[in-house]
Amino acid sequence: MSIHLKNGNVVLRNEIRNMDLWIDQARVWFQPPSSLMDQTIDCTGLTITPGLIDPHVHFREPGYCAKETIATGSYAAAHGGYTTVMTMPNLDPVPDDINHLKLQLDLIQSTACIHVIPYGSISVNQKGMGRLSDMRSMKDHVVGFSDDGVGVQDETLMLQAMEMAVALNKPIVAHCEANALLTPHGCVHDGHAALRFGYPGISSASEYTQIQRDIELARLTHCHYHVCHVSTKESVALIKKAKKEGVNISCEVTPHHLLLNEDDIHMDDGRFKMNPPLRSKADQQALFNGLLDGTIDCIATDHAPHTMEEKSKGLYGSAMGIVGLETSFPLLFTYLVKTNILTLHQLIDKMSTTPSQLFQLDKGVIQDGTIADLAIFDMNHHTSIDSSSFYSKGRSTPFEHWDVDGKTIMTMVDGKILQFDPEVG
Repeated sequence: MSIHLKNGNVVLRNEIRNMDLWIDQARVWFQPPSSLMDQTIDCTGLTITPGLIDPHVHFREPGYCAKETIATGSYAAAHGGYTTVMTMPNLDPVPDDINHLKLQLDLIQSTACIHVIPYGSISVNQKGMGRLSDMRSMKDHVVGFSDDGVGVQDETLMLQAMEMAVALNKPIVAHCEANALLTPHGCVHDGHAALRFGYPGISSASEYTQIQRDIELARLTHCHYHVCHVSTKESVALIKKAKKEGVNISCEVTPHHLLLNEDDIHMDDGRFKMNPPLRSKADQQALFNGLLDGTIDCIATDHAPHTMEEKSKGLYGSAMGIVGLETSFPLLFTYLVKTNILTLHQLIDKMSTTPSQLFQLDKGVIQDGTIADLAIFDMNHHTSIDSSSFYSKGRSTPFEHWDVDGKTIMTMVDGKILQFDPEVG
């Protein structure tokens, strides 16, 4: 289908230009092709960006379809302006060899409405110890390898994983959590929140000590080592130092760790329970600084849906994880761009261009001839976050009722329209 996007504010690499785009044969063109257009869409007053890219989501299928499916998760992603996401291996069966992975690949092929690229697990059955998964059999079908949700406890296993990842030209994507430093049943940061609610705390050291260990392994192996959901000031400092020393390291931060800290937990509510937890105000400031100075490469949602029952048991009893695909762009646009902390270009870089570069996707920019993965936003649309309107099965968000600007009007994947506003077009 050929489409003319008329008079949009297009976010290019170095400027925002009011211009027309033509979509033909699944690609973007800056000049009209010879073929007639099937459809013209008036984008006056709207902003057209590269499709957002999330390197860290949980779609729960196969194995946990009550929480999320690939169909519901991918549509929620599209509703948030995402055209590519990378799914973590917390599944049943765990994708630890090509046969287990194939179950997920078949579901993606038949039910996903955007680009969904899985991770393979690092360890067999995603135990964080024991034997290495069959990484070689999965290499052509995964974006990288991760045991997300579980820190790799065995240093020798992590060394083996990095050596194999180098041979396969894939990154190791690490959830950093040292079990030996965890307090049983920890549910909030080991700080003000733990004292206020009287619950066991999760120490910062449980995160940064494993990063410190893995930096040395990455230095030795030259592996691309990507750290998931950085949350502590010590982690940021370690990563900054390692980058200066030439270690091939990158990292991500979540919207909730940027916009919230432990002092924002005003009630004993499972919507504020995630792993890693909301940290101190000093940690939050270090994350902002790291984002601005380039230490933190990209923003990932860690979209982690659970059932209403699983999230209804307060901080102590609820499952860890919140949803984020449908709220991340409006939240960050409203509270970072409109407050002049980031420019729109910087936000798109962190949410699209850099994730594409880190994971070798050849996406994340609008150029003449690129694949037509696009998001169209109405930046002037003001609303408040209402989880009942989510396409995701998950409803748990600490941002319920927050006022935001920026609505996804349309998402385009390979030149095909997914539309969320019936008045457009």
